[in-house]
Amino acid sequence: MTTTNAIDWPKVSGIIDKYQTDPEALLMIMQDISNIYNYVPQEVIPLLCEKLGVRNSLVYSVATFYKTISLEPRGKFIVSVCTGTACHVRGAERIAEALQEKLNIHEGQTSADGLFTLEAVRCVGCCASGPVITVNKDTHGGVDRSAVLKIMDEYKQKAS
Repeated sequence: MTTTNAIDWPKVSGIIDKYQTDPEALLMIMQDISNIYNYVPQEVIPLLCEKLGVRNSLVYSVATFYKTISLEPRGKFIVSVCTGTACHVRGAERIAEALQEKLNIHEGQTSADGLFTLEAVRCVGCCASGPVITVNKDTHGGVDRSAVLKIMDEYKQKAS
């Protein structure tokens, strides 16, 4: 997958300045940057270090600790399959397999068209509706193989 997102440096600087260059706000700053690009571009890290007065290692440790932060480009749609106990016993594994086949990717990967990133999450808190997937902030419960395939087609159609 190739990305052509140019970094909006004034916008990134504005995010950092919004938090008054407070190093304690590193996670929030990285989340705000992720909200724009769906990841934190590597090119932004030196600016974070300089403006916040933090080390590279801290930025990388925050990025690797929190699942909501990625340093690799991610798809427009983040598809999360709940693998918590309730979803697991109701077929989450079959849902994940259907998504892998449909999107031609494995967990943690992004589709060649840059639209979808597939990930597994421990629990989304909708146990009674399992199995559950989320696509960005949308939750889809009680899904089966055919339902998730249809849902992916709908998101692909939205993107075009």
